[in-house]
Amino acid sequence: MVQGLSALVSRVSAVPFPAINQAQHTLAWALAVSIVLHAILLMAHFSSPHRSALRRDSNLEVVLVNAKSANRPKDAQVLAQANLDAGGNTDDNRVASSPLPPTAQEKTGDTLMQRRRRVQELEARQRELLAQVKQVATPLPPRQTQKVTQTEPAVPTSGVDLAESALAMARLEAKISRDVNDYNKKPRVNHFGTRAATAVEAQYVEDWRLKVQRVGNLNYPEEARGKLYGNLLLSVEINSDGSLHSVEVSRSSGHKLLDEAAKRIVRLASPYGPFPAELKQSSDILSITRTWTFSGADKLQSD
Repeated sequence: MVQGLSALVSRVSAVPFPAINQAQHTLAWALAVSIVLHAILLMAHFSSPHRSALRRDSNLEVVLVNAKSANRPKDAQVLAQANLDAGGNTDDNRVASSPLPPTAQEKTGDTLMQRRRRVQELEARQRELLAQVKQVATPLPPRQTQKVTQTEPAVPTSGVDLAESALAMARLEAKISRDVNDYNKKPRVNHFGTRAATAVEAQYVEDWRLKVQRVGNLNYPEEARGKLYGNLLLSVEINSDGSLHSVEVSRSSGHKLLDEAAKRIVRLASPYGPFPAELKQSSDILSITRTWTFSGADKLQSD
């Protein structure tokens, strides 16, 4: 076939140039060259490599050597980090191996499997503990309980125990009686209320209010003049002889200076007048709760 192609090229070449023009001559040469190249390609044979050549070993074994040589061995038996042409202390064909155990190769999903096994172990342990608790909490049978109760010896009651019980009861009765007497001795507190106040109570509270207001305006706190204003709820308790029993702020004005000034003014205004005879018959202490205002005019007043 190659000879036929050569003859064809020779015939094309033998055509005299005067018979054809230059363009036709170039085309003829291109066709001839193309035919020759295609013929060469058709004559070539391609074959797939053997499967064993394509197969790659997934495990690469490398031997670590503790020496090296200048030249690479002609027939290497293993792979190493350095060239080593013979070595060791024996003529046998051996390859030294490491005494260390092989490293475990983790695969995808091993962590999930380990966690599942751990959960199963914990669940099994929990079931065992619940079974143990149920066994411990199981009550004794009725017959066995009766037997245990019968075996317990009865403790005899002595005269000393009876005497101690009687003394304890006597102490308890005495304490109850003493508490009742103390309660009866407590002073009778009368909480003044404008909705249900007698004329005597109302007059006494009004006189008290006027006195506290007068003393408060005379002793108005200098630190609060032109600066602090507000109102507060003040609770005052007065004894039957007119002395001050207690004073406290039930609702603050928001300024500690005004709260302390109100209590100081109530103390300065004491003692107050003694209770009238009619008021003494009903109460030993009069409790008064009123709202006091430190106004913008630097005055203390209460409605």
